Amino acid sequence: MSSEGKIIWQHAHPGNNRPFIQPLAVALVCAVFIGLILTMGVMDLRRSEQTLEGFMENQGLRIIGVVERLAMENLKTMIQASQKASGSAFRPLTEQVLSPQVFFTQKVVEMAREIDNQWKTEHLSASYIRRYAQEKNLWLVAVLNAWGEVIFASRSFSDEPGRGKTSEARGSGRERDGDLLTRLGRLKNVGFIALQRPDGSGTIVIALDQDSAHYWGTRVSVEKAIEKLGEGQGQGLIYLTVRDKKRLLLGNAGKVPEELIENPLVANILGGTQKIESRKVLNDGRSILEIIAPLRLDNQVAGIIRLGLERGNTDQILNENQRNIFVFLALIVLITLLSMWLLYHDQNRHLAGIVEMERQLEKAERLSSLGQLAAGVAHEIRNPLNAISMASQRLKREFMPADEQKIKEFDIITGVIRDEIRRLNGIIEEFLTFSKSRKLELRDCPIQEVLQKIVHLISADAVSKGIAIRTDWEERPVVIPMDMDKLQQAFLNFVKNAMESISGEGSITLSIRKPAKGRVGLRITDTGCGMTTQEVERIFNPEYTTKEKGLGLGLPLAHEIIRGHGGEIRVLSRKGEGTTFEILLPVERHNDAKGAKAV
Repeated sequence: MSSEGKIIWQHAHPGNNRPFIQPLAVALVCAVFIGLILTMGVMDLRRSEQTLEGFMENQGLRIIGVVERLAMENLKTMIQASQKASGSAFRPLTEQVLSPQVFFTQKVVEMAREIDNQWKTEHLSASYIRRYAQEKNLWLVAVLNAWGEVIFASRSFSDEPGRGKTSEARGSGRERDGDLLTRLGRLKNVGFIALQRPDGSGTIVIALDQDSAHYWGTRVSVEKAIEKLGEGQGQGLIYLTVRDKKRLLLGNAGKVPEELIENPLVANILGGTQKIESRKVLNDGRSILEIIAPLRLDNQVAGIIRLGLERGNTDQILNENQRNIFVFLALIVLITLLSMWLLYHDQNRHLAGIVEMERQLEKAERLSSLGQLAAGVAHEIRNPLNAISMASQRLKREFMPADEQKIKEFDIITGVIRDEIRRLNGIIEEFLTFSKSRKLELRDCPIQEVLQKIVHLISADAVSKGIAIRTDWEERPVVIPMDMDKLQQAFLNFVKNAMESISGEGSITLSIRKPAKGRVGLRITDTGCGMTTQEVERIFNPEYTTKEKGLGLGLPLAHEIIRGHGGEIRVLSRKGEGTTFEILLPVERHNDAKGAKAV
């Protein structure tokens, strides 16, 4: 037959089965909290960036507005100057009116000089003239020699604005200066400028039709506006470029990163489907906010304007906000880790306390079981002990030896038997008294009466040991609710303990203090050996005793009786100087003391 083990009881460490819930819960909550803070921080950074970019966009739109206003003023001034020049009455033009007109003339003269420089270096050709006219959006560029003959021309005169087809230059010879200038003069929608070379070796003719004149008028107006903008404004402006609807350059300032001529974005802005575009770009290692918007002249879209504003201050603010958010998150993580550690440490401490309480409870249960068992054993011992006592008395009374010498020895032996029986009976009585649990029967009695009985009980024993008993209380009785028998037993245990602590002569003082704060104080002071702090902490423990004889249950029993009365015990002791037990008892019955308490 195989034997199988059965677990009746097993102690398990509670910490092994307790999940690590509290720190993990805090960690989870903190993780969610950190996630929310991070999300809010990112959203705040985006809002800040959008706000700062909005400010920069407004700044860019203000710059664009200034360019549009100045360009429109210049364009109107040029139109006004042209109208006055064609009028019949002579009106002197002011310097403000002449400025754009002079600037326009200077631009045409500069183009003629560029062609003249090419002529000087002998790089001039028909293809160069045609390409130059196309790039500069000029209706005609012609180069004449000293005799007025056309050397190179960007176009023929088969198609003339405002007229039908005309014959080509007659004759097999080249077309002459007078013929070319005369024919240009007859064209209604064409204006021209003829500049003779400084050495008289030829003439350069530049002609503009209505479209090219409008382009160059707009370009001169825009360039003049950009020039004036650079004089009084432009803080943070890195570059600015303007093009018309045909993507032809109208003016620029600064170094533009790249052109967007064929970009669909330009078509959207020129078509009116998109009002403004802003984006972050890099130019020579600098962070720039680029703004692209339509150029409006006379409330019509005349082209596209593109400018770049430095983002240095904006990026600095955003980086500082980002750094603050990261520092704040780092602090939150640090606080989270510290909180988890504290909670873990606190939880372990509480778990250790629970384990200790369970150990003490287990020990108390074992002691209770052993106490009940020992009480039964002690009760069973009393019967044979009484029989032994009666037998020893009968031996002394009925079986006294006749020999005188043996009589003395017989008395010593029977005396030892009686003394040991008395000692064993005292130990049993003390043990049974501690193990019994009965309810207190409280009655109002004067405490002086209890103490006076104790003085009478111990006086003879104290005198025999050379111990003086002193009392200190008033004649007026102090009445408190008490179980007189139990309280007398507790006080007697304190006094006996005091007498046992005095090895030679000494004194014990019993005193009563006046009731204060609803409690009366009783002091039992001796001049015995005293106790250390460690001994004071353990004197009410049933397992602790310093006595060589007896169980040492007097003070634990007295402690339980005082607690049953709702009282408190304070111990003041110093090694070699004596001990004072201060007992505080309530002078009135409390709700928890009105009923019977088990002691």
